[in-house]
Amino acid sequence: MKKMKFLAAGLIAAMIVPAAAQAQTRDIREDRRDVREERREYKDAVRYGDRGDVREERREYNDARRDLRDSKQDWRRDKRYQNYRAPFRYQSFRVGTTLRPTYYAPAYRSAWDSRWGVPRAARNLTYVRHYNDLLLVNVRNGKVVRVYRNHFRWR
Repeated sequence: MKKMKFLAAGLIAAMIVPAAAQAQTRDIREDRRDVREERREYKDAVRYGDRGDVREERREYNDARRDLRDSKQDWRRDKRYQNYRAPFRYQSFRVGTTLRPTYYAPAYRSAWDSRWGVPRAARNLTYVRHYNDLLLVNVRNGKVVRVYRNHFRWR
């Protein structure tokens, strides 16, 4: 009986964690949409409304921007994305450097995320996080194709 309760609790926890991550990204998407809508309404009020309408729409637009900023800060404060450190010391890599396989092992590969502002990795390429740097590495031979220095400095 105890084993079943423990197993059920583990399954529930495993289902909740990804849902929380999805909820955060969904909040950011919705807040971005709200900012676009409020900006559109604000511009319409400037064009066609009186001072009271403009003041009200500006206030709503600023509130939407504040909500978006807060959602992004919540995402950045998420413990899963903080305190990332490799078990080896920092080294500044250059394009063309050959990495040992331990540097681009699956544990250090980062899944591509559109919020990073980098293009999706092509075939046989992967993104590897090394402290605050983001490296684009060819997984066949370990060559560094591109280096994004201090890409994670805001975390």
